[in-house]
Amino acid sequence: MKEFLLHPLDRRRRWIVVAALLAAAAAHLPVIGEHLMEARYMGVLFIVLTAACVLLAAALISVDSAAVYALAVLTCVLAVLGYAATRTFTFPQLADDVGNWTEPLGIVSIVTESIAAAVAGTVFRAVGRPAAVPVVVQA
Repeated sequence: MKEFLLHPLDRRRRWIVVAALLAAAAAHLPVIGEHLMEARYMGVLFIVLTAACVLLAAALISVDSAAVYALAVLTCVLAVLGYAATRTFTFPQLADDVGNWTEPLGIVSIVTESIAAAVAGTVFRAVGRPAAVPVVVQA
């Protein structure tokens, strides 16, 4: 368990995940205020998501453990699903979001969260697998 939580993987791909997480956090900052006024619960969720993305990016910079990659996948996949849900179903105080798939900051969020989830997921799936060893075939 300690290895899962604290053992650094030292993967180069963490920088892609860090950049994507920070971009996702930045994309949510401009809409927090309006959502706090329009639908307070969504504004609070945006604050939580923004803080989670920044904290996960910081954690990946300091200790890129399997647990941090798993949390990055979970956080970003839930964010993408939440966006899809608000565009598909009417949420309280957010009826105008249904069908609005082309919101520019929404697109930035979805793209960056998808990148973070995909790259973090590939790193997490590789945990515990032996490194590829070239096979030498002698003739």
